[in-house]
Amino acid sequence: MKQGIHPENYRPVVFKDMSADHAFLVSSTVKTSETIEWEDGNTYPLVKLEISDKSHPFFTGKQKMLDSAGRVERFKKKYGKKD
Repeated sequence: MKQGIHPENYRPVVFKDMSADHAFLVSSTVKTSETIEWEDGNTYPLVKLEISDKSHPFFTGKQKMLDSAGRVERFKKKYGKKD
């Protein structure tokens, strides 16, 4: 590896999706003051997430379809060409 270009605190960190109760361990330089005991018995820094691939609607297939017909008509009425 090239010396002097990598961050000093590159270490394993647990990211936990609080809405889906899903956690994963990856290497990161993120700063956090919380810790968690992982499945292997070691303690790692913890970063709490609001959303991940386990809870995001795109990945779960539970997307909400919005009725945009009214919105489009309001937009055209407000910003459309005047006759």
